[in-house]
Amino acid sequence: MELTAKTILLTGASSGIGPQIARRLRSAGAKLILSARNRDALQELASELGESKVIPADLARRGEAERLAAEAGPVEILVSNAGIPASGALDDLSVEDIDRALEVNLRAGIVLTRLLLPAMLKRGSGHVVLMASMAGHVPGPKTSVYNATKFGLRGFGLALRQELRGTGVGVSLISPTYVSEAGMWAETGMKASAIAGEVSPSEVADAVLKAILRNRREIQVASPMAVVGSRLLNLLPGLTEVGPSPTTHPDEAVEKQRRKR
Repeated sequence: MELTAKTILLTGASSGIGPQIARRLRSAGAKLILSARNRDALQELASELGESKVIPADLARRGEAERLAAEAGPVEILVSNAGIPASGALDDLSVEDIDRALEVNLRAGIVLTRLLLPAMLKRGSGHVVLMASMAGHVPGPKTSVYNATKFGLRGFGLALRQELRGTGVGVSLISPTYVSEAGMWAETGMKASAIAGEVSPSEVADAVLKAILRNRREIQVASPMAVVGSRLLNLLPGLTEVGPSPTTHPDEAVEKQRRKR
């Protein structure tokens, strides 16, 4: 797929890795519909990029995904990037925290895909990119709800890709490890373990573009060691219960991410 003059709806566009993804897609010739909660940040980014439309939406609120899809209209590509950390022990999360994580990280991507898909199928071309995570491969303490949303999103994306085989509509998953420089992990000011490692926003943005152009099923944006480790744990999940977990989310990071639940 070529991106020149293609219209892409990008959620979570105003902060974190969103702006970097927007710049990368725009440099490839795409026209963008930018969505997030922060109208001012969206408008600033749209002015920088040119040929971009702004539709503010709070995907934590029921009905906002539906409104966003209606206002966006037919688009060739959806990049569902919006997400929140939802970190912490389960008994430290309120029901409202859980609902918010499910709405933003899981439901919004599914609903947007469902509502934008008919036009893609009618046209016989299109692409859906879902921002998953290495947390959708490897579970860890203090990230149970976040793990649930990302495992769920991966299951949805992998199944939908099979469902749409032969239609001309592709589905790709992007699964980064901890992202430095920008986003929910970078904002904690902490460094990931040597095993998990970190990647840059530009690496994630490059993966999004590659996934669309080459119709990749999933790109794990992580070190070879982290990728191999995740696949080993998928084969032998009991290893997560042997000794201290290498994926424990630090208490300090939980506290710094609390305000973003």
